[in-house]
Amino acid sequence: MAHVAVSGRADVDVGPETSAEFSRSNLLPSAASGNVGAREERLRAMVNSYIDFIARVLRNAGTPAAEIDDAVQRTFITVARRLDDVRPGAEKAFLLQIALHVAAHARRTAARRREVPASEALEMVEFATPEQLTNQKRARQMLDRVLDQMDTDLRTVFVLYEFEELNMAEIASILGIPRGTVASRLRRARADFRERVAAFERRATPEVSR
Repeated sequence: MAHVAVSGRADVDVGPETSAEFSRSNLLPSAASGNVGAREERLRAMVNSYIDFIARVLRNAGTPAAEIDDAVQRTFITVARRLDDVRPGAEKAFLLQIALHVAAHARRTAARRREVPASEALEMVEFATPEQLTNQKRARQMLDRVLDQMDTDLRTVFVLYEFEELNMAEIASILGIPRGTVASRLRRARADFRERVAAFERRATPEVSR
């Protein structure tokens, strides 16, 4: 797994591109009868417009690669149930918040199982050394724990900027907050991330007896 950088954009490789075709085919309502209502049409438009974005967010927020299809479906099923709560023009922001909650649940589940996420398994190539495998597992565990511990508002901005590489204006538009608020949250998120990473490193490093 690649390292995590906080001075610029995060350099985190959490697995290969995930095809959303399976999820799309399962999520879209059937139009065979020609009787698709307005709500179904709206959901169809959301799936077609944002499914790839949501898959990336889920992956970058620490969802194990093997669970991304299920996580995408959980995200859109939740949105379908709450479709009347989604304001026109706020679809992307609403989906994002649901996806981050789904990703947090997936991280906690993976941590309880104490498994190496499947994204790591794909990176564990045949010629990797034991030291490399240990470092990959440790980096993945660190990222999962740190993201899970961060405040939701800070984590949202951090993931969108560092992982999704959206600019501040785009994030402000998606979240419906001022650009200055995005900048403030990003500064706080980076500081919080660094502090939590440092604490994780201290706990993981055994003290040398004197």
